Formats: sequence, C-alpha cells, structure tokens
Amino acid sequence: MSSTGTSSDETTATGAPRPGGPGLLAGRTVSRIGYGAMQLRQNTDRAAGIAMLRRVVELGVDHIDTAEFYGPANDLIREAIRPEDGVLVASKVGADPDPVGPVPLRLAQRPEQLRASVEVNLKSLGLDAIPLVNLRRTDTGPGVRAAGDQLVDLDDQLATMVELRDEGKIGVIGLSGVSLDVLRRALPAGIACVQNAYSLVSRDDEEILALCAAEGIAWVPFFPLGGDLPGLPKVTDEQAVLDVAESLGATPMQVGLAWLLHHAPNVLLIAGTSNPEHLQANVDAGAIRFDAETLAALDAVPSRSGDILLG
Repeated sequence: MSSTGTSSDETTATGAPRPGGPGLLAGRTVSRIGYGAMQLRQNTDRAAGIAMLRRVVELGVDHIDTAEFYGPANDLIREAIRPEDGVLVASKVGADPDPVGPVPLRLAQRPEQLRASVEVNLKSLGLDAIPLVNLRRTDTGPGVRAAGDQLVDLDDQLATMVELRDEGKIGVIGLSGVSLDVLRRALPAGIACVQNAYSLVSRDDEEILALCAAEGIAWVPFFPLGGDLPGLPKVTDEQAVLDVAESLGATPMQVGLAWLLHHAPNVLLIAGTSNPEHLQANVDAGAIRFDAETLAALDAVPSRSGDILLG
C-alpha cells in the first residue's frame, strides 16, 4: 500500500489534487484531508465498504487511519487499497477488539499486548510494515481509563514501540490520548503524530498543538466536530458556525472541518463516514476559505470540553 509512483506536492500518486492541500505525515507528503476508517464497521455490505475506499482514493485522499478494533476496516483496506494508490495507512495499538463488551474494544496497554497488536494489524492489513502506528493511551480525553495491569509506564511502552520500529515492523511512532507531560517525555523516542480529541468547541490541548507545531509533529484530531458521545459539545450546534455556514453556502460540518485546517498548518483531518455524499462534503471542506472577520468569529466560540469516561 505504499507509493511506488511519483507525484508533486499538490497531487497524489494517482494524479488527483490533494484535498486541503499538502501536509506532512510520517515523513511523507499527504493530503491534509484524510479518511478515518472507524465508520466502516457500520458497513455490513462488504462491496459497499470497498467501493467507499476506492472513492476515497479517487478524491485524492491518500492517508487512512484505521485500527484492528474497527471491525472489518483492516480487511477492507487490504482488499481495496493498491500499492500504486500511494496511500499511507496508519493504525493504532493500545486496545483490542471486544465485540461482546459494553464498547467494542478492551484496553491492551501492556508491552506484550502492543507487540501482539502490531502483529495482528500486519496480518489483517497484508503489510510487511505499517508506515505509522499510534500508541493509544488513556491519559486524557473521552474514553476508557486504564486500571490494574493496564496502568503501564510510558517508558515501557515506548521501548516496545522502538523495538518494533527497529525491527522494521512499523515505520514511525505516533501517540493518542496523551497529556502535554506525556508528549514531552516521549519526544526523544521520535514522535511523528499526535491524535487527541480536539475541535472548535474542545480546545484544551492548545499547548500540545503548539508543541507539535514546533517539533514538526502532525496534529491529527479525533472527534473533529465535537463529541459523538452524550454530554460532549458539538461544533454544529454553535450559532457562529451556523451563521458562517449560511453565509458561505456550506454545511456546519464543513465549517468545523475547515476551521481546523485554518487553525494550524500541521493539522491533518481523518473525518470518517460510510456515506459517499458525506465523504464528498468532507473533501470539499478543504476548499473553504475564511476572511479575517469570519475566522475571528469562529475563534471566539468558547471551548467547553470535558472528559467523558466509558466502561
């Protein structure tokens, strides 16, 4: 699934324009608008899932975020994405599938579990090496919290990730669900990406974002439009967002995604959907431009984030 062709910064290996323009991830130029594969687990039609991924490539999206605990996502990616597409596939470890649990995953934070998860991802993706693997911790943000034997020291986890990198099984290391202190501690290991919950209405991590920008680390937010969980604020409920959307002839979702791209140059998006029309709308958000007055109105929206714990 790695690129075998050449392309300019403005176009992908297939010659498609890069939605949102070019960005950097794992040492490669990619489209700033990527695709999050989590929603593929809602697709019970395998052919529809493969068609969705082919459409992703056609639209110039050349990085896909996945995980083994995203149900059928890895299998669909293995079948749909071809080496000549030049798509960077990023996966994550720190949790494993748990189809019968209250949420469809269980934490797998111990070093031996991280290694086993990488091996499973390699097999399901059909790769010899995964270009980027994010270590999903539970230091901050919505989701489950580690307890008992799942409370693992960062240094022990990073040692395993570095070993896997040295063995050639992963390309670069990313982090997810981390605090500013954890990121600082991890920097000597070489961090290429940080994935935290972050949106216009959830901006607690400005210091982490600034550190990532200074260190050349990609900032890849999940929940980019606010929470899919009860109790988390939603970008699309904000009056300022609704007003901007109406004035530009865009949707509130597009405005929320476009704001992220305007907010910092190291932001890459991985908005996910199982709907082809929504995919097109997400890609089109990369063409939205804000004047100074509009951007100021959006920046003035208050951040109201808070942790929502699961399990």
